[in-house]
Amino acid sequence: MNILEKLKETAISVLPVMAIVLVLGIFVVHLDAVLLTRFVIGSFLLIAGLTIFLLGVDLGIQPLGERSGSELTKKRSLPLLLSVAFIIGFIVTAAEPDIQVFGDQVRKIFPMVNKTEITFVIAAGVGFFTMLGLFRTVLNFSLKLTFLISYTALFLIAIFAPNNFIGGATTGPMTVPFIMALGLGVSSARNDNKNSFGLTGVCSAGPIMAVLLYAIFLKFNGSLANSEAIGAAGAAHSAISSGGFLYKVFSSFGGAIGAVLHESLLSISPLFAMFILFQIFLIKMTAHQVTRIVIGFIYAFVGLAIFLIGVNGGFSQAGAALGHALGAKAITGGKFWYAILIGTGLALGAIIVCAEPAVWVLSEQVERVSGGTIKRKMLLIFLSVGTAIAIGLSMLRAVSGFDLKIILIPGYVISIILMIFCPSLFTGIAFDSGGVASGPLTSTFVLSFTLGAAASGNSGDDSFGVIALVAMMPLIAIQIMGIIFKFKQGGKK
Repeated sequence: MNILEKLKETAISVLPVMAIVLVLGIFVVHLDAVLLTRFVIGSFLLIAGLTIFLLGVDLGIQPLGERSGSELTKKRSLPLLLSVAFIIGFIVTAAEPDIQVFGDQVRKIFPMVNKTEITFVIAAGVGFFTMLGLFRTVLNFSLKLTFLISYTALFLIAIFAPNNFIGGATTGPMTVPFIMALGLGVSSARNDNKNSFGLTGVCSAGPIMAVLLYAIFLKFNGSLANSEAIGAAGAAHSAISSGGFLYKVFSSFGGAIGAVLHESLLSISPLFAMFILFQIFLIKMTAHQVTRIVIGFIYAFVGLAIFLIGVNGGFSQAGAALGHALGAKAITGGKFWYAILIGTGLALGAIIVCAEPAVWVLSEQVERVSGGTIKRKMLLIFLSVGTAIAIGLSMLRAVSGFDLKIILIPGYVISIILMIFCPSLFTGIAFDSGGVASGPLTSTFVLSFTLGAAASGNSGDDSFGVIALVAMMPLIAIQIMGIIFKFKQGGKK
């Protein structure tokens, strides 16, 4: 895909969000002009950064993942496959832009949380479950039983974890190509198309479990005892410095450059080091291929830096401020404003999921592997509905503060029951969809928006469940799609 197609793809994803924010920010809640200007500039930087980043993924990162998966499969060494799978899962997840943003958001609300620690915890969770997922594929262990065991373990761990940490971060535009390439490579070697999907879904349990275990550690270590959650919206407003209008606008972006460049370099460097080692000992590409991979890494670094500058400089600030304003109006203004808040969440969910880069990767793979029998458009429709409901529920929870387990436990029970009736292929796609639905846009704007809404009425920590809900609802939506597809095909499994 060329750069113009990438630009169109990312613009389609961001511009509707811009339209919603500007309409609400100008005509409904009257956000500060500095915040809105920062938001517009940040949005265009996000479009440009994500475009360049995805181009780098296509040029360097995805081919590296596919080639690595293929060569590892050819080695026929299970210990090698599993150990490299863990390393890949860990390193690629640590480099994800949405994981970086998620770490920043968590730190704003829970100052006791170390960003580097939680990033490595999430990365370790993905790496460990990538290893387990491939082990399942090699042994041909039941995918449905794997999901049942994994999510039962999650429920048991969640009993001991603080409620405000139930959630997590999943996979994104860097992780998905690697994980899917590994899964598809192993399945292809076994001539088993029904196991082509599901690895990303298995991996998605990893970061959730890792965050829960990390929270339990903080709880028993006493780190949570004397710490209070803080609101994100206040930070958005206090970030407006003194000086002229232009200075107020651009100082936010200038102040973020140094930290972002350092952060981007730390994210990309381990992945590049892994490429060098793979080139020496495993894949042995030609000089032309190596040059293409290196150029891809340069694009990925530049794109990631621009993306994060846009996010930190203005995009997420406006999201938090808008969420706080709508949340406050919902609390004081009654049912009408509740409807506006929840309706905004529904609209954001429906729009954003269809444009997440990882969702594009998955939907294209589904249509290709299924030979066109599973239409990409239909998959996106069911995903859109599921994610819209998830974010709508998150808005309601943000201002009411109800226990997340009231939704999550019945939701996952329904998901497990649906597995009985759903074809295995669709179960794998459903859990993969749950893993890819929360990408850069969810982790930047939607999470910030939810943080702001939560801060308006509660402690500000009733927001992280949005990731868990976004990961859960596609499991229900896509499996319902699979059951419908099964009956249309005459009940075939």
